[in-house]
Amino acid sequence: MSLVLYNTMTGKKEELFPVEKGKLKIYVCGPTVYDDSHVGHARAVVVFDVLVRYLRTRGFEVDYVRNFTDLDDKIIQRARERGLEYLELAEDYIRSFHEDMDALGALRPDREPRATEYIDRMLDDVRALVDAGAAYQVDGDVYFDVARFDGYGRLSGRNIEDMKAGARVKIDERKRSPLDFALWKESKPGEPAWDSPWGPGRPGWHIECSTMSYHLLGEVFDIHGGGHDLVFPHHENEIAQSAALGRRFARLWMHNGFVNVNQEKMSKSLGNFFTVKEILARFHPEVLRLFLVSKHYRGPIDYTDENLEETARSLDRAYRSIQLAHKRGLDPTLPKPGPETDDIRGQFTQALDDDLNTARALGFLFEAVREINRLIDEAGDGPVDLEQIGSWVAAAREMGSILGILGRDPEAYFQSRAELGLTESDLTPERIGEMVRARSEARARKDWAEADRIRDRLKDYGVVLEDAGGETRWRMET
Repeated sequence: MSLVLYNTMTGKKEELFPVEKGKLKIYVCGPTVYDDSHVGHARAVVVFDVLVRYLRTRGFEVDYVRNFTDLDDKIIQRARERGLEYLELAEDYIRSFHEDMDALGALRPDREPRATEYIDRMLDDVRALVDAGAAYQVDGDVYFDVARFDGYGRLSGRNIEDMKAGARVKIDERKRSPLDFALWKESKPGEPAWDSPWGPGRPGWHIECSTMSYHLLGEVFDIHGGGHDLVFPHHENEIAQSAALGRRFARLWMHNGFVNVNQEKMSKSLGNFFTVKEILARFHPEVLRLFLVSKHYRGPIDYTDENLEETARSLDRAYRSIQLAHKRGLDPTLPKPGPETDDIRGQFTQALDDDLNTARALGFLFEAVREINRLIDEAGDGPVDLEQIGSWVAAAREMGSILGILGRDPEAYFQSRAELGLTESDLTPERIGEMVRARSEARARKDWAEADRIRDRLKDYGVVLEDAGGETRWRMET
């Protein structure tokens, strides 16, 4: 099966044909760094991290670029409030962003350009747009003339006349159309400024990525990505600018869906806004990562504590299975996937080939985990087939490496879970044995409530108890 991805521009899945054989150039819009990253940022980073990981396993040479917007009204305002220089504040939050995404196991892009590094080139592009008649000056500002671009609205599926009619009441009367957007902004006193033909100022937001992607990836590149909130107006404006400059720009547009909180759109005004740091203070980073790949990237995903807790239990069960295999004598450094895993691994690949369907792919990964549990359970107290079980452990880890999970040593994983104060992390095989004995003692003294409580807690974490012949055996859920 060929690799297909959904193209926002055409509204359909398309086979991926690289501009240059064997190579893929990807540009993803990064954050505006005036605050700590939130779970919405994390989703975008994880989605494109999985894409890049997978493309590389498919043999492509990937050039992955993600930018930082380090000059913006919000950055200037926040820096002023804190008594900092704007670049000082931006540097602090770039460092914070890296800290969060490194914790989530996201690979750093090959290049991470900053807007302030390309202002001279942005200025050249704005000048070229003015010279071409695609932009006009109003006092110290320069606006793009949307009416000069026939394809405006194609990416978002909007009609230009409807957009004009629905424009907000607060309109800059100096503009020819309410849809025209700033390419160059006159700087106010005390704000950062660069000399230009129109006076001291700085670039508008939308010109940033058009300029940086061109200078880093060329006139045409393979994939442009970002969150769904960027489709309009940011990406729509990028297309207009680039086309007016005679550039072919991106061939395929990918956008990840929103993160909702308790089925409501995440928003600071609603008080349901969560930073990555707040989440990682309570949940292991790999739990958040698994949660973020548990739904198809184009759809919404609903963040709740209950969903994260359920995800944690699923991840615990997977690591517990690998841990049990190690305790039964498996050397974690030796196994490689054997032919018995080919079918599952092939289905996993097919799922990712079909528009990066991580939700479906996860199902096949957990089938491999269930096979590990089955082999351990069938062996009972006797020796396990280390070659066969090693093959399935290796398959689970191989699939997990593409999704960015199951790469840790189980002992280290459970230790880090314990450091977050999550008592279920202490559910080692030895601890399970102790709990089984405690349940047997409770049953002997007819304390059925306590016996049921222990059984239910074990069940929550994938441990199944089987009572037979006066004895209780346990196994991991398959």
